[in-house]
Amino acid sequence: MPPEPHPSPQLPPPPERPDCCGGGCAVCVLDTYQEELMRWQAEVEALEQAHQAGRDA
Repeated sequence: MPPEPHPSPQLPPPPERPDCCGGGCAVCVLDTYQEELMRWQAEVEALEQAHQAGRDA
């Protein structure tokens, strides 16, 4: 029986336009969103590598 597929990580939703004030905040919602996208990409890559390793075994 093949292993059960892992659910794909959910792509983080982009911030709404009025969420960024454009005032150069130290922690901008756009920076936070970029960090979330990077974490999401890392999760996707890890799942793809695990999937590929399972196929190669």
